[in-house]
Amino acid sequence: MATDYTPQVQGTGFKASVQRFGGYLAGMVMPNIGAFIAWGLITALFIPTGWIPNETMAELVVPMRDVLLPILIGYTGGRLVHGQRGAVVAAVATVGIIVGAGDVPMFLGAMIIGPLAAYLLKLFDNLIEEKIPAGFEMLINNFSAGIIGGGMALVGLWVIGPVVSTGTDAIGSAVDWMVGHSLLPFVSILVEPAKVLFLNNAINHGVFGPLGVAEAATDGDSILFMIESNPGPGLGLLVAFLLFGPRLLRPSTPAAIIIHFLGGIHEIYFPYVLMKPRLILAMIAGGAAGVWTFMVTGAGLVGPPSPGSIIAYLGMTPRGGWFGVLLGVVISAAVTFAVASVLLGFGRGEGKEPVEEDSGPQAASIDTPAGDAAGAHAYRSTPTTY
Repeated sequence: MATDYTPQVQGTGFKASVQRFGGYLAGMVMPNIGAFIAWGLITALFIPTGWIPNETMAELVVPMRDVLLPILIGYTGGRLVHGQRGAVVAAVATVGIIVGAGDVPMFLGAMIIGPLAAYLLKLFDNLIEEKIPAGFEMLINNFSAGIIGGGMALVGLWVIGPVVSTGTDAIGSAVDWMVGHSLLPFVSILVEPAKVLFLNNAINHGVFGPLGVAEAATDGDSILFMIESNPGPGLGLLVAFLLFGPRLLRPSTPAAIIIHFLGGIHEIYFPYVLMKPRLILAMIAGGAAGVWTFMVTGAGLVGPPSPGSIIAYLGMTPRGGWFGVLLGVVISAAVTFAVASVLLGFGRGEGKEPVEEDSGPQAASIDTPAGDAAGAHAYRSTPTTY
């Protein structure tokens, strides 16, 4: 029985291409949602500002975020393109980009280099198909995968990783400039897309944190602590997914809502945006609405809410400032929910019915192959997109 995270896309226009691209992103990210939830729970529980801080258990947080999750995404992307062989070389290549990026989580880089490495291997396999001498199949197959995987790991280390790191620094500089020119509501245009690429910590702690501390030292509180850490937009998005998202994903959203809104781990909702990139518009609208509300009501926090949960928000709210803080969170959640619901079509076309395979380039499905003893899913997609 074939199922899909997104409805089948027909046509070849720009809109169809964007939707199909989002479907491929979903195919890479959403099969690994369980790993994201596991990481989110460990982070919410055991980091120093978590519910039950534990230094030993908190050591799992960074390796899972920076190594495990990118490798899983790259592996799944490679499997989409060229099966198990593609998945293996994609995982090897992803390690290179992880090392090359330094402290920046390489989720975006894994989505690039994983399918690319698998596609190169597929081209090679097609080139030498039926040309391998008898008895040399295993030797050539193993060495070709090793050479291509190792070569792409070096490309990730020397090229793609540093490029993504440079882009991160550029985004931080742009946000800093907008803050300096009093364009706070428009900052969401940069902050929200950067957040879903897992650059939230770089922006929050590298830009808003230092500026907010300086402002709070003179004024007693600062709105800058609230721009990136507002839990409202993420809540609105997840509620929209719970009500109108793909039926296959709706059962995972209640746990994600708890981890995000109460635990303060915003990263848990990022894959939901990545699977449907148009939803970034909902995040921008909600973020801007929240910042505008904070500005109008004069809201601010006395320190950075860490993690960015509603509980930490209330704990950092100055006496007498509850109304503005809560109103901004509620309005940002409501605006995000409204826009996301429209973009999701209020659930139309998100049924459970199997998606018929298409022999053309529009086909992209997730199949459960018969005879798989482990019950694992094999994620397939047509290579013509790459």
